[in-house]
This record gives sequence, structure tokens and C-alpha cells, in this order.
Amino acid sequence: MVLSFKTAGESHGKGLMVIIDGMPAGVKVDIDLINKKLGRRQGGYGRGGRMKIEKDKVEVLSGIRCGETIGSPVGLLIYNRDWENWKKVMSPVTRPGVGNEEISIKKDGKIKKIKRVVTRPRPGHADLAGALKYNQSDIRNILERASARETAARTAAGAVAQALLKYFDIDIISHVIQIGEVKSSSPEVDFDTLKERILKSPLNCYDKKKEQEMINHIDKIKEAGDSLGGVIEIRTTPLPVGLGSHVQWDRRLDGRLAQALISIPAIKGVEIGTAFDNAGSYGSRVHDEIFYSKEKGFYRKTNRAGGLEGGITNGEPLIIRLAMKPIPTLYSPLQSVDIVTKKPFTASVERSDVTAVPAAGVVAEAMVSFILAQAILEKFGGDHIDEIFDNYKRFLDKM
Repeated sequence: MVLSFKTAGESHGKGLMVIIDGMPAGVKVDIDLINKKLGRRQGGYGRGGRMKIEKDKVEVLSGIRCGETIGSPVGLLIYNRDWENWKKVMSPVTRPGVGNEEISIKKDGKIKKIKRVVTRPRPGHADLAGALKYNQSDIRNILERASARETAARTAAGAVAQALLKYFDIDIISHVIQIGEVKSSSPEVDFDTLKERILKSPLNCYDKKKEQEMINHIDKIKEAGDSLGGVIEIRTTPLPVGLGSHVQWDRRLDGRLAQALISIPAIKGVEIGTAFDNAGSYGSRVHDEIFYSKEKGFYRKTNRAGGLEGGITNGEPLIIRLAMKPIPTLYSPLQSVDIVTKKPFTASVERSDVTAVPAAGVVAEAMVSFILAQAILEKFGGDHIDEIFDNYKRFLDKM
């Protein structure tokens, strides 16, 4: 059985759910750690008002008993606290009025009126393309699911996957190396040092000086009613050799990671290792030379490949960078056209962040965790974690 997950739920619906299929039995899952991951996704300097409302916590519906997976599908639920304010608008049964009637809801601590029907698509969102594709005259039927709120469910799924990776001493951390025009360099520090600093940082940035410049830049852009993107780097501890495969295009691990990561809302670019610098260099300066010693076995002194060669892990840490576009919902909105009247309007504004780059990094950790867990199970297979780990140890003995 291939490890997989599906999510369901709308941004202002009752909640989000995820079903994880293919998890082996016997994996110890700490629910508190899942909730900590959810908390990290909600954090980061530059987040908006929604994060003051939601305090995400997961409820286990199935697949985990006495703190361990039991081999059946793992069902998780995250309730939306904001649902109380949106029952009339998002009811699955009753229609809250007709036409483009205004409805009063409590939003950001105040009573506000919103249109039941949204007809003005926001540039940069799925609004217009989704409405045309699914033949919808109310864009809310698109924006509620296209919202990045869905990534809370992905984060929970990734946290369960990370519980499996822990048996193989695999850990993952993301950190911010650019916000808007403010850039930091990738720090040359060990994984534990990087993680310790990141977990204490309000912006998930290792460089404290650059972090303060980023915070100042966010404040400035917030006053202007604009938004910011940035660059995230993901690092892992050294991975087992042999995850992924070169034999088919859809089994190459670099391709699978890239697809999973670029599926995160607003992520528009994926770089593995020093790919873009490599493109302007020479082969003699790019490829990682191979060495051998009895103590280390095969090893490399550099990791420009980012831990992957030919779609297969080579024993080095995984290094991936992601480019995130600025959030398209602006408090100084751009121009758009009403899908019903076809008249020009200023695009409607939903609650938004100035930047969500640190949060996107936490979601990226989850997606990398899940893809690596898939690859572990494909390589070392089994129905119980003890069987899988025994297969792993036999593999190491042959190295």
C-alpha cells in the first residue's frame, strides 16, 4: 500500500480533515507534537488577523490507539473556530437569503457586513479561473477551498509522517533566507545549531541582523497596504542512500519533492542544492567528488547536488530552496472585473497576511516529511514499524 493523504474542508467551514492511508502499525505518534507543528504554521512575523482567531489543535478520529498507529487509515480533524461567525454564509443546508444580500458577521472582533455572493475575482488567486472551470457565479465556492487555510491539514499529515521518519533519525527544518528585497545567506552551521536558532526566531531566520531588517521591511510594506514574498530553505539531517529511483520519471525523488512543494499555495519555484548557481558554472566546479574511507564509507566533501543524484538520495542531507510570490490579497487592492456585470471594480479583500513565508516553510517541512516517509516505506516496506526497521538495518549491513 502506498502512503497517501487527502484533505477536505473550506477556509470558513466547520473544519478541515485529513485521511492518511498506508501508515504502518506501531508508529508512536505524539499528538502534542502535531499541535506544536500547527502552532508553528500559524506563527511568524507578518501574519494577519485570522491567526488571532484560530488556535489549531488536532482531534484524532481514527487509526491511532494508545499513542500508536494501528495500520488502519488515520483520520484527523481540525476545527475552525471562525466557523461560529460564518454559519449563515457557509451553511451546507440553508441558503442565507437570496441574491447579493449583505450579511452581518463578527470579523476581527467587530461586526461587519459581507456580501453573501462574491462576484469580484482577486488578481493572483484561483478566483476567476476556478469560477470559470466549475461554472460558479459565486466565487466564494472557489476561494474557500483554494485558501491556504487548507495547509493546516497538510501540516498535521506531515507531522504524522515525521513520527515515522524519527525511527530513521531523519529530521527536517525550514528557515527564511529572503523577505522581499532583504536577503540573507545560507548559514554554514550544523543542523542542530540551525534548528535551535530557528525555533526561537520570530521569522524563522538564522541571521539575527538580517532578521531585524526583514521585520522592519515587513512593517513598512504593511503600512503601504502591500504584501511580500521571499525564499525559504529546507534542510534535513543525512538521509539513507537509495530513496527514490532513476528507472521511471514519476519515481525520481527530486521530481516528487518538487511537485509536492510547488503545490503549496504561492510557491512558484523549487531549487534543489545550488541548482541556479550551478547553471552558470562549469561541470568541474559543480559535481560533488566521491571519496571513501573505512570509517565513513562513501562520502562527499561538498553537497552542491542537495542530496540527490539521478532522482536518488546519495546519503547527504537534502537541501531545497523555495521561491514564494507575494500574497495576492492586498489591503490596497488591484483592479478586477465583476464576473456577472463585466464592469471594472476594485478587487474584493479577504482577511490576509503581509507575508506568510515562515508559515509556508512549516508547510514545506510537512510535505517533505510525507514524501520522504513514502520513499522509506517503498524502499524498506512492511506492515509494522519493527518489520520496516529490521529491513532498514539489513540494508545498512550490506553497505
